[in-house]
Amino acid sequence: MGRTNRDPLVWGRYLAVAGAYAACYELTRYFSFSHWMLPAGLRLGCLLLVPRRFWPALAVGEALPVAEMAFLHVSVFGLAWSLAASVPPIVFCMPVVAWMRRRAPLVLDDGQINMSLIVAVALLCAAVTSAENSAVLTTMVMSDGSPGPAITLPIFLVWFLGAYLGALSLVPTIIGLRERLTAQPNGVVTWHAVRHSPLLRDTVVIALPSLALLTVLTSFTSDGALQCARVAMGLPVIAMALRHGWHGASIASLLASIAIASTAFAVKDPAMIQAQAILAFIITTSLLFGVRVARRQAALHVLAARELPLHGRRR
Repeated sequence: MGRTNRDPLVWGRYLAVAGAYAACYELTRYFSFSHWMLPAGLRLGCLLLVPRRFWPALAVGEALPVAEMAFLHVSVFGLAWSLAASVPPIVFCMPVVAWMRRRAPLVLDDGQINMSLIVAVALLCAAVTSAENSAVLTTMVMSDGSPGPAITLPIFLVWFLGAYLGALSLVPTIIGLRERLTAQPNGVVTWHAVRHSPLLRDTVVIALPSLALLTVLTSFTSDGALQCARVAMGLPVIAMALRHGWHGASIASLLASIAIASTAFAVKDPAMIQAQAILAFIITTSLLFGVRVARRQAALHVLAARELPLHGRRR
């Protein structure tokens, strides 16, 4: 504590972290809705990557926009709901992430990411935040004195799948981009590296066109054909995982989540919930399998690097 007090910049760092997180939270919430909650991905990504000493600053940064939203609706949903809703969900996720991190590292001994940890933490945090949302909903009292909507399985599934897909959309993508950035010389991305990136090429050639086509098709189809188009949005995720490992799967999963979220026409739509569950399964298995692909590709690169000097000596 004494060392902390002697550091004149410590409070500035905490305020900077809280302010940056609050700004990013507002940005991700702006592009989110119940079927796709990007703040869940931001929350989990920060808990995995930000040092634990800054976690209180993250809680403050999330509390600011959450409390603002809650008290703006106090006249509609009641004071009890506003007080309960003003508690930032990140405080419920912190014990989960800390408990999991004590039992498993984020990076394995071979340098590969521990995707099993990310998937498990995403599942647990999605369940915790959905349970917290359910508890908050029970305190809701409408302005006319009537109770709030009852908690149903479709509502819980919308919250759970929205948080889980939001986490899988952002967290692996952030970590993958971070890995690629650190792999560049001096940590600087050059135009030459971007232009000759096979991952970017296949994203533009394979993932984007196929997902755009499927999204357009959903505008002209209904019922069974619409559902088939939604489920087919998982195919680019599989293709990118086979070609580029979990880096490709993470980018494609972000794009696929955006595509399927854009086809939601109503909240608590059973068909949408079913399609999201299938996509969540595809993304999960693709990310886990993508780690094996990445490990195999890394081994091939090491083998090629070892054989290159041998060929030079033979000449």
